[in-house]
Amino acid sequence: MAHIIVVGNEKGGSGKSTTCMHVATALCRMGHKVGALDLDLRQRSFGRYVENRRAFSAREGLNLPTPDYRDLPEIDRAQIGPNENVYDHRLSAAVSTLEAKSDFILIDCPGSHTRLSQVAHSLADTLITPLNDSFIDFDLLARTDPEDGRVLGPSIYSEMVWSARQLRAQAGLKPIDWIVLRNRLGAQQMHNKKKVGKALDDLSRRIGFRVAPGFSERVIFRELFPRGLTLLDLRDIGIENLNLSNIAARQEVRDLMAEIRLPGVTVDF
Repeated sequence: MAHIIVVGNEKGGSGKSTTCMHVATALCRMGHKVGALDLDLRQRSFGRYVENRRAFSAREGLNLPTPDYRDLPEIDRAQIGPNENVYDHRLSAAVSTLEAKSDFILIDCPGSHTRLSQVAHSLADTLITPLNDSFIDFDLLARTDPEDGRVLGPSIYSEMVWSARQLRAQAGLKPIDWIVLRNRLGAQQMHNKKKVGKALDDLSRRIGFRVAPGFSERVIFRELFPRGLTLLDLRDIGIENLNLSNIAARQEVRDLMAEIRLPGVTVDF
């Protein structure tokens, strides 16, 4: 059975597609077979990222390690029962197709609450939730007291994850390993950064997730997307002398892969 990694957050702009692409290509580079799905059927940022990579590789005559990306298949609605959902069938068919040939399946969820996203979360063996390091994004996970910052209770996204965990428990599946990724961390130890960190630590103990450092705000991420590249590809395209920012960014990818703790994965890049 393929290990399913879902990258989800109901707020856009948190770095989900960038996280997906770097995790997927890192696994490919380590010799694993990786399938990929994008459930944002409108924007398809992850899907376009992979398409850009394939086009760049063909254009430059390169063989860059690339996940096996698939669009969701169309389903004959005549075969769908009156109480069944067509999107459930489309996702199930896509996962079944990839599962037979993949060690891992990466699923990128849209930045909103959809039926596809809800079902995908219930399939997750590992759930990665990228979060911009601010209380605006933190509000998606929990409600806080505006005066002292105390966590008052889980918010809408946390409740969806809780529901997904219940569904997995009822089906006799292992619990979701949930990781909240702190993206766009500032370089300085600002007061707000410390407050967000403390709130995340407190909430992690209450509702059961692990906190991991993610990617800093860097211009290079915006430059890589049009060619479908990741930080691990720079030497493949002839950039031998990496600057300090690039070296630090590559280390962030290594740290992330080590922190995710995927089964059978040894970080060796």
